[in-house]
Amino acid sequence: MTRHTLKPIALLALLAASGTASAQTVLNVSTWLPPAHGATMAQNQWCEAVEKETKGSVKCNLLPKAVSAPPGTFDAVRDGLADVSYTVDGYTPGRFIFTQVAEFPFLGDSSTATSVAYQRIYDKYFAPLGEHRGVKTLAVFTHGPGIIFTVKQPVASAADAAKLKFRIGGGNINELSKLMGWNTTLKPATDSFELLSTGVMDGTFFPDESLQSMRLGMVKYATTFPGGLYNTSFVFMMNKARYDSLKPEERAAIDKVSGEYAARLFAAGWDRTDAASRDIQKTTGVQRQMANEAFVNEVKAKQAQLEDKWVAAAEGRGLKNARAVLAEFRAETQKLK
Repeated sequence: MTRHTLKPIALLALLAASGTASAQTVLNVSTWLPPAHGATMAQNQWCEAVEKETKGSVKCNLLPKAVSAPPGTFDAVRDGLADVSYTVDGYTPGRFIFTQVAEFPFLGDSSTATSVAYQRIYDKYFAPLGEHRGVKTLAVFTHGPGIIFTVKQPVASAADAAKLKFRIGGGNINELSKLMGWNTTLKPATDSFELLSTGVMDGTFFPDESLQSMRLGMVKYATTFPGGLYNTSFVFMMNKARYDSLKPEERAAIDKVSGEYAARLFAAGWDRTDAASRDIQKTTGVQRQMANEAFVNEVKAKQAQLEDKWVAAAEGRGLKNARAVLAEFRAETQKLK
């Protein structure tokens, strides 16, 4: 009798376990930055939050290798090569217009201030216009303030910069560099070590943390700007079909840990690693200087032209009162300092 009663119980247990396993959704998550990079770690933290909020019904599989080079990541997620990843909007010049607002100079001295302000402006004005069509936008964020880093000589003026060759990551800084008359080449961050170590480039534009994450020990000089010379807009995204296929309660859980919650995760990681890099730079002898007023004013004069251009382009894509949106964004970053 015992033997006969155990069989259906065992069968039910097996069926229950099988049902649980089949009900679990595994998201394939890709990163093109190193495992210890703040952005990769933030993405992992988001995955942990998703698993917790869904009580384990949705979890992440962290892929050992990026599914695409950085510029192709948006399309890779859109097309389902990965379920979740992030990329730089400016890696595909001209594709995204609204996002350029987060790339302007002098926005803020931390990733947190600019990222949270950007997320709020994005939700209010940009998301309804659907520029990131084809994916589910989970969050937007920026890195810390952009800096000029050089290998062999310091940059104290716009004229100094004009004598050198730089790697840049795209976005507004690409256009600003052209107006400034600087010799810049659009390349992903991951190419920086080779470009600088071989002398193909004399320097690069980066936030502080990149000296460590990209292993740029050859850098000896840094020129900083109040609020940053530039910033970089990132989009953190999910394959839309994958998101739509989830249960309503799972989508709600993902929404709960996306938006400003996720933007703060990425920003905190960047601020933490920026600060750590500045400490390391003190020990490695990187010579830092703040751009003087004349240098800053030269940048402001050229940037004014780009802001006029952005206003016209953004309004051409349906954004109303773009100049007022820019002013609101800047005011929001100030409140978050």
